[in-house]
Amino acid sequence: MNIITSTVALTVADVAASSRFFTSHLGFREALVHAEFVALSRDDGAADILLLQRSLESPPGSGFADVIVSFAVTDIAAEYGRLRAEGANITVPLHHEPWGEWVVQLTDPNGVVIQLVEWIPPAQG
Repeated sequence: MNIITSTVALTVADVAASSRFFTSHLGFREALVHAEFVALSRDDGAADILLLQRSLESPPGSGFADVIVSFAVTDIAAEYGRLRAEGANITVPLHHEPWGEWVVQLTDPNGVVIQLVEWIPPAQG
């Protein structure tokens, strides 16, 4: 597996407040702001932070974790095939998000959610 970046996704009640904390006190900058999330980054080797809006409609056990460790990889389709063949606990199958990411989630034996992503730009029309 070729990991090219790492992200820690945190599900929080107030995305804007957490973003202000990370940018004011820890040197992060807002790389992408969306209605439901804010992506934070730094120019050094620190992992990126993704702040996700907690939904009141997401009950415990719904697959919406408070912490997700995310790795950007190359050739996610091959990794998905390998993980399936190895019998990994895939909890969200490979799918395409509207903003251009391909995503798969798996969960380790202790409940840690791991997400693999690959950015594939939309085809130019």
